[in-house]
Amino acid sequence: MRQPWNVFVYIYRLYNEVPEYLLLKRSDDGVWQGAAGGGETGENPPDAALRELKEETGVILYTKINRLDTISYMEKTLFQDNEKWDSTIYVIPMYYFYTEHTGEVKISCEHTDFGWFGFEEAMKKLFWHDNKVALWELNERLKKNLYKIAQ
Repeated sequence: MRQPWNVFVYIYRLYNEVPEYLLLKRSDDGVWQGAAGGGETGENPPDAALRELKEETGVILYTKINRLDTISYMEKTLFQDNEKWDSTIYVIPMYYFYTEHTGEVKISCEHTDFGWFGFEEAMKKLFWHDNKVALWELNERLKKNLYKIAQ
């Protein structure tokens, strides 16, 4: 059964030491976003993030996935199976993760297109404010880490 929480994963790669972010275009509403989905029975958020990453992009990670500080909330009525959840649940959390990947991407039928975008272009493509907040956080983390490496 679908659990009352969601995960969202950004993939980035470095191109000439500048981060590019993978965005996927949803097939149902045309919105650009990262890989996302709900947890299943027995999963924790990092496990669900790894599964969604594999299902939606074909990317299989053999290393740890990283968690962002950003957390957002969505009304439960947006999700199938919400009537099976406890009646005291009104909103569910979305946990954000990220990872680096430089290999091939194979999108699922949940998406019609994908692309690698610099920070500014990715921010323009994203529709949801919380997705933008998480991307901003990731970009700031990468800038800090890249600066440390360059010194």
